[in-house]
Amino acid sequence: MSTKSRLGRRLIQLYFGLALYGASSALLVEAGLGLEPWNVLHQGLAELTGLTIGVVSIVVGAAVLLLWIPLRQRPGLGTVSNVFVVGIAMDATLAAVPEAHTLAVRIPLMLVGILLNGVATGLYIAARFGPGPRDGLMTGLHQRTGRSIRLMRTAVEIAVVVTGFVLGGTIGIGTLLYAVSIGPLAQLFLRVFDVPAASDSSTVVATGQPRGAILRR
Repeated sequence: MSTKSRLGRRLIQLYFGLALYGASSALLVEAGLGLEPWNVLHQGLAELTGLTIGVVSIVVGAAVLLLWIPLRQRPGLGTVSNVFVVGIAMDATLAAVPEAHTLAVRIPLMLVGILLNGVATGLYIAARFGPGPRDGLMTGLHQRTGRSIRLMRTAVEIAVVVTGFVLGGTIGIGTLLYAVSIGPLAQLFLRVFDVPAASDSSTVVATGQPRGAILRR
């Protein structure tokens, strides 16, 4: 594959993955059976402020990106794109998908949302344009404190889930299923969608982002 073709594929993966991430998150919102950790916070803030969840996602993503400055993290094209594309895709999908009222519809929506979220994570991270704002927060805290990425991720996600729940965000079976399945799903689709670097055929993903830091955002 030529360098130009490789770059084109990476860009398509990046933006399709980010848009799919936003759409899959919107399906979880529609299912109403529990959201991924950061979207529990986004939904709670949306309830508090009256803004859409997509707009809140953009505002929070930008605020988290500012925290990269003292953590000395370097954003990439994927980092900045993540802030905007995911939120826009969420709101667009929520506007297009009818409300789901019965469990016969909500449960499949939840399962499809989680699966597509894993696909989306593999797509945009394997594109190698840099981690999402929240991913970089985990790796930055890891580098600055010396604590494990797993510990930093767990601590931050517990904090955002609790805060979001207090503000009115939805926690449920979907939150639990997401927590136990997103890691294996993301690892699977990272391998499926990996674009080898021009000088390296390995499966290393975005520079500076250990696979253990995988998160949506």
